[in-house]
Amino acid sequence: MGTMHAVRGHRRGGPEQLVYEEASRPVAGKGELLVRVRAASITAAELSWPATWTDSFDETGSPRVPVVPSKEFSGVVDAVGESVTGFDTGDEVYGLIPFLRDGAAAEFTVVPADVVAAKPAGLDHEHAAALPLAGLTAWQGLVEHGGLTAGQRVLVHGGAGGVGSIAVQVAAALGAEVIATSNGRAAEFVGELGAHRVIDYSTQRFEDEVADVDLVFDTVGGDTLSRSWKVLRPGGTLVSVASPPGERDGFKGVFFIVEPDREGLGELSGLVSRGLLDPRLDRVVPLRDTADAYRALEQGRRRGKIVIKVS
Repeated sequence: MGTMHAVRGHRRGGPEQLVYEEASRPVAGKGELLVRVRAASITAAELSWPATWTDSFDETGSPRVPVVPSKEFSGVVDAVGESVTGFDTGDEVYGLIPFLRDGAAAEFTVVPADVVAAKPAGLDHEHAAALPLAGLTAWQGLVEHGGLTAGQRVLVHGGAGGVGSIAVQVAAALGAEVIATSNGRAAEFVGELGAHRVIDYSTQRFEDEVADVDLVFDTVGGDTLSRSWKVLRPGGTLVSVASPPGERDGFKGVFFIVEPDREGLGELSGLVSRGLLDPRLDRVVPLRDTADAYRALEQGRRRGKIVIKVS
């Protein structure tokens, strides 16, 4: 079977539970690919999700420790499982690993072949690894749940973060007028992503600055989410990935959890190839420093994704 280096958590908790160690190398089963990971990406709050540590999305599941975190990857196919077509060893691929499986903070990972796509041409592995979860979240939230079309006005909360920075670019690429909130120090960065206007949440109340928005895409939650109803035009939509927005007469509220999706990855790759989408990295850290990378996520105020360089 062989061994590999991996970051694993043997007990449920935060970054303090993660250990860089030697582990058994996984084997591709039927319908699966064994991928040699080149880079992986991490997500805020990932270590608090029940799905990270158990076999369910709520608190009813059984523990499945030790676990490997990080659900986004870019790498090279090392072995092809039974019944898999369309992939060969040596193919460069990327994707979002289903949440109830071990992740990619390891030298090798096993992933269902039907959620894997060819790595976008023109992106290195570090930038490709930053795209699957954030990109699919943005695409599914804006397009599939929000119904965004060209010419509409969209407000993106948290425009400098891992998901927000992609959502700003996707919305702009689709022809929307994009307004984003961020800390004032990141305003120039968010503007470069395609935002037509950036509101500094530390000095301005966004509901005093903008109105008649067709779609709000929220990555923050809390008070920011509840105040967002005020800026929507009649019939507008509030989509949140932070917490359920509830319901208001005359408006649409949506909360969703991103799902692995090969077709969605293909849409994102198309935007990359057209020069309309460029995943931004806050920093790249070596595999052995994964625990420190998760600690950095807790500090906030990032500009893009934190990526783990595996090999």
